[in-house]
Amino acid sequence: MIQFDNSYLRDLPGTYLRQAPDVAPAPEVVVFNEALAATLGLQIDDAAGWFSGALVPPGADPAALAYAGHQFGGFSPSLGDGRAHLLGEFLGPDGRRWDLQLKGSGRTPFSRGGDGKAALGPMLREYLISEAMAALAIPTTRSLAVVTTGESVRREDGALPGAVVARVAASHIRVGTFQFFHVRGEGDKLRALMEYTIARHYPGVDGALGLFDAVAQAQARLIAQWMGVGFVHGVMNTDNMALSGETIDYGPCAFMEDYVPGTVFSSIDRQGRYAYANQPLILGWNLARLAETLLGFFDSDADKAVDIANERLGGIAALYRDAWVDVMRAKLGLQGAEACDGALADDFLLAIQGVDWTLAFRRLAGAVSDEAAYLALFEDATLLKAWLPRWHARRHPDAAVAMRAVNPSVVPRNHLVEAALQAATAGDMAPFNALLAQVRDPFGPEAGREAFTLPAPSGFGRYVTYCGT
Repeated sequence: MIQFDNSYLRDLPGTYLRQAPDVAPAPEVVVFNEALAATLGLQIDDAAGWFSGALVPPGADPAALAYAGHQFGGFSPSLGDGRAHLLGEFLGPDGRRWDLQLKGSGRTPFSRGGDGKAALGPMLREYLISEAMAALAIPTTRSLAVVTTGESVRREDGALPGAVVARVAASHIRVGTFQFFHVRGEGDKLRALMEYTIARHYPGVDGALGLFDAVAQAQARLIAQWMGVGFVHGVMNTDNMALSGETIDYGPCAFMEDYVPGTVFSSIDRQGRYAYANQPLILGWNLARLAETLLGFFDSDADKAVDIANERLGGIAALYRDAWVDVMRAKLGLQGAEACDGALADDFLLAIQGVDWTLAFRRLAGAVSDEAAYLALFEDATLLKAWLPRWHARRHPDAAVAMRAVNPSVVPRNHLVEAALQAATAGDMAPFNALLAQVRDPFGPEAGREAFTLPAPSGFGRYVTYCGT
């Protein structure tokens, strides 16, 4: 039994529409996160029924949440959960509050003509990548289960098995949630949302400015961590930036292999707006949109409020840079902190252009004792040879062990993800389960699992991802 306590619906009327999920005709659990359920203290009586929409758990109060959002720079004033249902909230053993949401569970008033459903492959992608991110210690929503519904959904590839993912999150409050009420001029609801968000995520901060600063710091750390592992979110719309600081909505995401700053995977990102190297810039852009919604709370004088916002926004680049340099210090095994560390990291990235990102960092630990083996990764190691003496001068004497604890040997390699999802769609879960086991142990040794640590074969070609709707 789950003890639901639905504070969002209770405290914030007018921010959602109650809506029951569609009833799945023949639900079947294909993957269930037993470890996560145990950690959260959840006793699941009917995983297939509860997590497919076939049955509403006792105490749940299903609803679709309202939000707006800038999608690829264009503003949509009314988006909302078009294929998701918040079942409710529960408290974990440590007292933390969690949302439990179904995704792919049917139409809502926000579906805008969509079917509200999801295919099995995209739901398994969310499960797999969110588990990988959790194992990498990157803040993320988590997937509790994927359940097939027993019906097909129509997509460009034809009829595909339908599925629902059940996920838990610190909350589903987004920048777009604030935009929804700001654009409508609903100041009372906006204030209530702000106060609720502070109480739930950042208790003790002082008002709107304190909330903005806390969100900016959390997001700067999050994006820096993404960049550290080569993660490309693919759709950093304002409705996909959670104020909790968690990674949310794993649609056309993927992990970069060869280090190419302009890497884009999403089929719909034709301009490269959300390319790997642009993610820190979009961080600032999205935070500017949040600041716009909070101007009236920054100061009653409109000009002063704008000045305050501009001052804060002017510091976002430095805030991110500090977070990124901290990530790089750990990845490079540096000792202490010095002003030159950012330049050292920058120059390393210049040296590894076109080289596999994950291997370039993971195997650098071996260069502590064997530079020659490391240099074999590079067709042209000229820049690296000039860089290595500077690194040796800054690295910790015992850097190798520490570096292997933060630089993964295994990430969800795109060719393996694609093969696993295709096999699962055809009814074979073995490749998915094998890959899942490996990404849950990202820092283990390479030896013995080379099939999961090496880049895609040369014939794999350019990888393209899709949003799944």
